[in-house]
Amino acid sequence: MFKVEEFQNYGKEQFDAAVASAGTCTKNLQAIAAAYTDYAKKSFEEGSAFLEKLAGVRSLDKVIEVQTDYARTAYETFVAESTKIGDLYKDLAKETYKPFETFGKPQKAA
Repeated sequence: MFKVEEFQNYGKEQFDAAVASAGTCTKNLQAIAAAYTDYAKKSFEEGSAFLEKLAGVRSLDKVIEVQTDYARTAYETFVAESTKIGDLYKDLAKETYKPFETFGKPQKAA
C-alpha cells in the first residue's frame, strides 16, 4: 500500500524535475536563438561583402572566380553552422530529459 507521504513525495519529485527541465530548456533555447542570430548576421555580412566585390569586377573570368569563392564560403559556413545548431538541439533534448531519467524505475522501500 502507498502512504500519503510517499504519494506527496512522488508528486514533489515530478514537480521539481519539471521545473529543472523548464529552466534547462529555456537556457538551451536562448543558446539556439543566439546561434541562429549569429549565423544570420554572418551570412548577411558575407553577402554584402560579395556584392561589393562583384560590383568592382570588370572581367567575366573574375566574376566567375568571385561567385565561386562566395558559393564555396557560403556552403562551408552553412554546413558548419548547421552542425553547431544541430548539436545545440541534441544538447537541448538530452538536458531536458535528464531530470526525468529516474522516473519509472523501481523505488527502494524505506
